[in-house]
Amino acid sequence: MIESASSSSNFLRDLIETDLAAGRYDRVVTRFPPEPNGYLHIGHAKAICANFGLAAQFGGVCTLRMDDTNPTKEDIEYVESIQDDIRWLGFDWGEHFFHAADYFEQLYRYARELISKDLAYVCSQTNEEMRRDRGTVIEAGTASPDRDRPTAESLDLFARMRAGEFADGELTLRAKIDMAASNMKLRDPPMYRIRHATHHRTGDDWPIYPIYDFAHGLSDSVEGITHSFCTLEFQNNRALYDWYIENTSTLRPRPYQYEFARLVLSWTLTSKRKLLQLVTEDHVQGWDDPRMPTISGLRRRGVPPAAIRNFCDRIGVSKTNSIIEMEVFEEEIRAELNRTAPRRMVVRDPVRLVLVDWPEGTVDPLELANHPSADLGTRTVPLAGQVFVERSDFSDDPPKGWKRLSVGVEVRLRGAYLVTVNEVLRDEDGRILELHATHDHASRGGDAPDGRKVRGTIHWVPTEPSVTMNLRMVDRLFAVANPGEGDADFLDELNPASMPITEAVGEGALRDAAPGDAFQFERIGYFAVDADSTAEALVFNRAVSLRDTWAKASTAPTKGKSKARSAPVVAAATPSAEELAALAAWTEVGVSVETARMLKADAALDTLAWDAVLAGAEAKDAANLVGNELVRALDGRGTDALPFGGDAIASLASLSADGTLNQRGLRAVLAELVMSGGAPGEIVERLSLVQLSSDALTPVITAVLADHPEEAARLAGGETKLIGFLLGQVMRRTGGKADPKAARALLMQSVAGTRPSTAGKAGP
Repeated sequence: MIESASSSSNFLRDLIETDLAAGRYDRVVTRFPPEPNGYLHIGHAKAICANFGLAAQFGGVCTLRMDDTNPTKEDIEYVESIQDDIRWLGFDWGEHFFHAADYFEQLYRYARELISKDLAYVCSQTNEEMRRDRGTVIEAGTASPDRDRPTAESLDLFARMRAGEFADGELTLRAKIDMAASNMKLRDPPMYRIRHATHHRTGDDWPIYPIYDFAHGLSDSVEGITHSFCTLEFQNNRALYDWYIENTSTLRPRPYQYEFARLVLSWTLTSKRKLLQLVTEDHVQGWDDPRMPTISGLRRRGVPPAAIRNFCDRIGVSKTNSIIEMEVFEEEIRAELNRTAPRRMVVRDPVRLVLVDWPEGTVDPLELANHPSADLGTRTVPLAGQVFVERSDFSDDPPKGWKRLSVGVEVRLRGAYLVTVNEVLRDEDGRILELHATHDHASRGGDAPDGRKVRGTIHWVPTEPSVTMNLRMVDRLFAVANPGEGDADFLDELNPASMPITEAVGEGALRDAAPGDAFQFERIGYFAVDADSTAEALVFNRAVSLRDTWAKASTAPTKGKSKARSAPVVAAATPSAEELAALAAWTEVGVSVETARMLKADAALDTLAWDAVLAGAEAKDAANLVGNELVRALDGRGTDALPFGGDAIASLASLSADGTLNQRGLRAVLAELVMSGGAPGEIVERLSLVQLSSDALTPVITAVLADHPEEAARLAGGETKLIGFLLGQVMRRTGGKADPKAARALLMQSVAGTRPSTAGKAGP
């Protein structure tokens, strides 16, 4: 049994230690009681790790019990998937596998016992009438007309309910507790409802089914559970849990319920109802879609079970609800895969590189390490004079600091040879067809024999053997951190770019990889073979990107507001001489050290910014757009498969420079680019983001000043703080399309009675 999630000290463990020390129990028995009405998700993983892990730590037992008391929503498919998921996580219940349905007869006897004690009665009220008469938190409920029904009559009616004489909803068995209880759960709650439905385990034997609150604690008692752990939303149910156990002839020692905070993870949701809706309405490809937060989805995506256990152990258990950032989970996935995943080379946009001086017919079987750790051994990658390299790793006109391929520049093929491109073959449109290069035969392994320094290293794939594959660049399913928050419809917040697919070529040995096998594709990310992958049609899912390239600013929240996600920040430590040299390509063109650091932290960002420069953007503008505004728009999403390139950034920089876009419009276009790609000019037109001219602003400002004469007069009198208020009015009236600097200047000149000579010049 794997000990997980509860290996660190927490209040649940402390409870168990106290109980054992006091002699309350001889051994610990916990349980995991899922309802088989859907697939397990990451939130369930926390409960699984806690229950199975705690039982293992104290030498006890954790039972698996299907809470199958609602046959209309349950299915054997879910029962089987639950078992598969728990085993995959590394836990085993042994012979302790049960169903609530196993106890239907016993539960029926407990119900009759409560009726006999005048602690339960058969009620003829409808569900609507019962809800109406429950009262409120400040008003007592109204007793059912049947509350004083004679015991014998209730026993007879309950027996006839069991025999199937009544229609669905016609009668209900209710506990007789207290209609004035402050805990509304105790206001004569239902115990049994009539439901003529076929159960996946008992068939049509039972036309009545117990309510969860009645069945749960009594099932715990039957199984000898000592510690019943559940999430905080069941805290008010604990009184009912105790009442049923204390008023029936259950076994002793009795179980007790304790609550802990459920797992709430940003950028996803764990409502079974909503997950089911995603599946049934085909928003995803099934419960095991690699974008889903289900355990089966995470498994298909390539997340190792150890990463989930480590994550649960890291966040621990507490009594306070909180949101765990997705980055914390991704860190654990990345850490586990970095430790265990073999390295492979894959090229997404291949161009052929031919070593023209390679001896004809020669194949060099290069031995490349599978992992920085020698424990994972090596693999043979044959080189026969032709390889595929990334198209983006070559530049005709490389910027300063370029460390990849260009004509006349020596670069290292990882683990192979030093090569120099001498000729570029192109088609009639100028697109590169082939790169012709020579190699230093004495540099086998990638090091020059004379010790000369070669700065650039690129990955490659032999043209033969190689394999074509589809890479699913799995990203977050939702485009917002808290989907469904407030009045938002979670379906409107789905990320349309959550799983773009790109074709790639990889090492030939990848053809033999089995579903679930995980690898690090160098410079791309961690990937696992999809369940539907075949030797003829290889499919890999991205489990996680290579690294998290940003961190949230730790600023204090504004009073009365929740702490908001802010722009990425880079450590502000004084750069060393070595770091300054590495950043020089950017800082020498006026880019700040902080922005240069941001770009250098992610090769994809760095390449994108330089591609924008090559497409015509000023270097400083491109760097600031990518390193600041784009990173803000990404809000933590990966950079490995952006649906646009450097030409889009260059176009956006031009639209900003010529005054077409203000800052707000620029950010709106970036957000659209991140989600769907496209041409910035077309996005500007479609979203009506063109910035208003000064001539168009003048009547707006005149109207604002006319509507707020007192504020205008005070501004004219020197109360410059009012400029913010009036500027806000202008921005609202223009829908954010005004240039704030121009509007400010016009406002100041208007209250002074003159028109500015240069509309775009900022005022005081």
